[in-house]
Amino acid sequence: MNLNKQQFTTEIAGKKLTLEVSDIAGQANAAVLGTLGDTSVLVTAVMGKEDRNTDYFPLSVDYEERFYAAGKILGSRFVRREGRPSEGAVLSGRMIDRTLRPLFDSRMRRDIQMVITVLSYDEKNDPDFISLLSASTALLISDIPWDGPVAGLRLIKTKNGDLLINPTNPELIEKPILFESFVSGTEDKINMIELAGNEAKEDDIIDAFEKAQIEIKKLVAFQNQIKEKIGKPKAEILLKEIDPEIKNKALGFLEGKLEQAIYVADKSEQQDNLSKLKTNLFDYLKQEGVSDFSGVEYLFEEEIDEIVHKNILESEKRPDARKLDEIRSLYAEVGLFKRLHGSALFARGNTQSLAVVTLGAPGAEQLIETMESTTKRRFMLHYNFPPYSTGEVKRLGVTGRREIGHGALAGKAVQSLIPSQEEFPYTIRIVSEILSSNGSSSMATVCASSMALMDAGVPIKKAIAGIAMGLMTDQHNYKILTDIQGPEDHYGDMDCKVAGTEDGIAAVQMDVKIEGITPKILKEVLIQAKKARLEILEAMKKTIDKSRPQVSSFAPIIMIVEINPERIGEVIGPGGK
Repeated sequence: MNLNKQQFTTEIAGKKLTLEVSDIAGQANAAVLGTLGDTSVLVTAVMGKEDRNTDYFPLSVDYEERFYAAGKILGSRFVRREGRPSEGAVLSGRMIDRTLRPLFDSRMRRDIQMVITVLSYDEKNDPDFISLLSASTALLISDIPWDGPVAGLRLIKTKNGDLLINPTNPELIEKPILFESFVSGTEDKINMIELAGNEAKEDDIIDAFEKAQIEIKKLVAFQNQIKEKIGKPKAEILLKEIDPEIKNKALGFLEGKLEQAIYVADKSEQQDNLSKLKTNLFDYLKQEGVSDFSGVEYLFEEEIDEIVHKNILESEKRPDARKLDEIRSLYAEVGLFKRLHGSALFARGNTQSLAVVTLGAPGAEQLIETMESTTKRRFMLHYNFPPYSTGEVKRLGVTGRREIGHGALAGKAVQSLIPSQEEFPYTIRIVSEILSSNGSSSMATVCASSMALMDAGVPIKKAIAGIAMGLMTDQHNYKILTDIQGPEDHYGDMDCKVAGTEDGIAAVQMDVKIEGITPKILKEVLIQAKKARLEILEAMKKTIDKSRPQVSSFAPIIMIVEINPERIGEVIGPGGK
């Protein structure tokens, strides 16, 4: 049997990269086998046959780790197979989804599923890079409508000033890291960022991203060459459209009413206004003899989007009347419950996070077994987002992808504060309960966690705070927004979360709904975020400005005893058994 293999090769950071297309997984719309070193992934792209009756674009990206890829047999003694995706797999899948999604037309209603299966892992080359490149290529050569290609890179900036592009894991051993990032985008724009830093400077980050853009451009050109040789014509998919007559009736009814409903400071009042207006719209259309309401929901959302954009771009008018760089009102409190080891409540507008710190013995570390590594974790941050936080009634279930993603972002930021095990031998767990949410609960979690650590007596040297930045743009203009909420978050073009101390950045996460943004815009975003971060840190200091000298009386006591090596046998030998 001939599998009709076609291989395409290029280099990245001096390493050979291969993308192979063949009859493997031939029933998918497209499949690509990507290899870097001895790390290989299979990515498939499949599109449903019919449109779904839904009001959103149904894209799913599943990242599947296989233990055999690393030559391991893991799991419990009774179940020796892969179960739920690991936290790392969920984060990798989200990262790829966030890069691909902005380049689809959101009016599509066909199911599209990307499945990334890690087939081989050499413990040197990170699968995320080759997974994203293979996913982009699979979409590009398929008949699925998509406006790619995209590519991404892993970047490491050391404290010595070296910038490493797609380094292997062994290259990072014992290197002091200033920041580590995965950045992706199109030929000339950035559309996704994940960054963990150690008080990194804004200029260093932008400089690294500008250099990454040069490499991304080469990878985009490489994919376009593959498309020219084997790309399929794109399928013609009907986009969700509304009947022109119904559209005119709906717009006539909504004229002047939408703006009045949106522009109120209170989130609950705003939601009630829009809900009632939508109900009245459907009642009106029924009276007008309309029976097919397909597209009306999308039109309603599109009109809100247009109003919010227009008012911010033309007159800097935000729904709650704040200035573009103005933060909502802040509130902070610590030591809320006597028996907790440490606690803090942080509120920014309608967003509230209650962070609780629990200190445990060194043996309370979490054992992490994944395809990539087997390690122990002594610091954990868990994020809970109950339905009451948005005034909704929903079934309480297992931790979702969103909660894992938000918890990981906050944990990445706070991790930079955690003292070494030698300095503070406790295992540390933080739980953030989101009591109310209206924009950037993950950054509220960072602020609350910082104060809760101080309240618990964890010797952190500095406080850390976070803020969510937004963007409204059109073909000619753009405006950067500080502390986005409600419609600005939902209808805005960017969500860029930045956390850090007064001396530098600890974490960045950026998503966009447009093709991407330029490094110039990103630099302005980071500078404006720094101004907001310093304001928030100043407010937090008024509540608690340094760690308590001792841990809570309800926390376990850890005593360290040093033993003369010559007498160790008396403790662990026959004399000490």
